[in-house]
Amino acid sequence: MLLPLLTPAAVAAAPDDTTPAVTVGDQHISRADLVGAATATAERLGAVDRVAVEADASLHTVVAVVAALIAGVVVIPIPPDSGPAERDHVLNDSGARLWVGSAPADARGRPHLPVRLYARSFHRHPAPGAESPAMLMYTSGTTGRPKGVVLSHGALAAGIDALAQAWAWTESDTLVHGLPLFHVHGLILGVLGPLRIGSPVVHTVRPTPEKYAAAGGSIYFGVPTVWSRVAAEPAHAAALRSARLLVSGSAPLPTQVFESLRELTGHEVVERYGMTETLITVSARADGVRRAGWVGTPLAGVSTKICDEHGTDLPHDGESIGQLFVRGPMLGSGYYHQPEATAQSWCGDGWFATGDVAAIDADASHRIVGRMSTDLIKTGGFRVGAGEVESVLRDHDSVGEVAVVGVPDPDLGQRIVAFVVPAPESQDVVTSGPEYAQSLIDHVAQQLSVHKRPREVRVVDDLPRNAMGKVRKNVLLDQF
Repeated sequence: MLLPLLTPAAVAAAPDDTTPAVTVGDQHISRADLVGAATATAERLGAVDRVAVEADASLHTVVAVVAALIAGVVVIPIPPDSGPAERDHVLNDSGARLWVGSAPADARGRPHLPVRLYARSFHRHPAPGAESPAMLMYTSGTTGRPKGVVLSHGALAAGIDALAQAWAWTESDTLVHGLPLFHVHGLILGVLGPLRIGSPVVHTVRPTPEKYAAAGGSIYFGVPTVWSRVAAEPAHAAALRSARLLVSGSAPLPTQVFESLRELTGHEVVERYGMTETLITVSARADGVRRAGWVGTPLAGVSTKICDEHGTDLPHDGESIGQLFVRGPMLGSGYYHQPEATAQSWCGDGWFATGDVAAIDADASHRIVGRMSTDLIKTGGFRVGAGEVESVLRDHDSVGEVAVVGVPDPDLGQRIVAFVVPAPESQDVVTSGPEYAQSLIDHVAQQLSVHKRPREVRVVDDLPRNAMGKVRKNVLLDQF
C-alpha cells in the first residue's frame, strides 16, 4: 500500500491524532480527517477506473489524489493553467472519466465529483497491488505533445523510500515547499512523500522567501528560481539556518546560488536528479559530500551508466560525457498507449535511456550536462556539454540567465551559441554590441578549453520556459 499511514487501521491506532498532516496556505487537515474525507470520496467513485484532478494548490487536490489512490483508481494530475488544446489532449489520451476535487470552468464534457472536506468514512478498500497503476503523469512536452507515463503504486513507494533513506527523512521532519502539485517534485515527493513517511507538510501556495522563512520547517524543497530568490533576501535566507536540508531539483542550480546559500543559511543545498519517467534516481545524501553542479550518487536499488552514441560504455572518470542510462524499482512502466516510444526509451534489461548527457566520476557522483537532443554539441570534432558552458557564463557578474545551444555550421558541424539575459544589477555595464559578446566569449575560453567557447552571443530579454521553469531550447533553435 502506497500510504500505509493513511489506512483506517493505522488511523484507528492513533484516534487522538489531531496534528495537521497537511497544511496548504491557511487550511490544514489532520491525518485522521484526511483519511476520513478521502475514503468518503473513494466510496463515491464507483466503477470509474481513472480520474482527472485539476491539481491546484489546495486541500481539495490532496484529498482527491489520496481518495483515488485508496480506491485503486488511476490519477491524472492536470495543470490548472493548461490551455484547451493541452487539456483536451491529456483528457482524451488518458481516457479520464470525470474530474475529482476542484474542477475547471470548462470541464471539457466530463462530469465533476466534488470533494467534501468534512465528510467522513473509514470503509476498508482492498489495497492495490504493487504493479497496479497509480498515476498517469504527463511529461512537460518540450519536444512534442505530452506523453502519459504510467507510474505504479510500487514505483511510487520505492522512490519515496529511497529518498527517505538518502535524506534521513523521518516522521520527525516537517517538509515545506510551494511547488506545483501536477509534477513529480511537488506532488509525489512533496505530498505523497510526507504522507507515506509520516512527516507533516506545509505548502506555502507560493514559494516566496518570506513564506519559506516563516514556515519553520526542517526540510525545504525548491527549484533554482526559488533558491535564487531566497539567496537575494539575506534576512529570509538566514531564517532557514534552523532547517536540516535544503533540496533543489528540476533544473541545475547555479554555482553562485549554491555558494550564496551556504554563506547565508549554513547549508550546502542537496541536489537530486530525476524525470517523470523515472522519479528520482540520483541524489546527494544527507550525510554525504555535496558539490555545486553535481547531483549526487545513485539511490538504493539504482544502477547508472553512460554510453556514447554507439551504445559503448564510457569510463566513470568525471570527464567523459555520454547519454545517461538508469534502472531501478522506481521507474515508470512505459508511455501510455505508445509502444514504439516506450521501446525507444525502456531499452531492455531494465535500463531506461534518459536522453540526458552526464558525466560520472570515480566516486559515482553525477554531473548532468543537458539533453542529448539540444545539449550535446559536436563542434570541430569535439563533444561539448552545453551545461558546462552555461555554468561558466552564469558565474560572470553581468549574466543573469543563459542558454547554450549548438546550431548547424558548414565548417564545424555545430557552432556554440549562447543566449544571454543580462543581470539586473549589471545596468552600469554595456550589455550590447560586439565588445560585450567578446568579453563573455573570452571569459569561457579562460575557464574552459578554447574549443568550448561560444562562437556567438545573443543578448535577449528573456528565455522561453515551460511550466516548471525549464528552458525550451527547441524554441531557441527554431530561430535559426
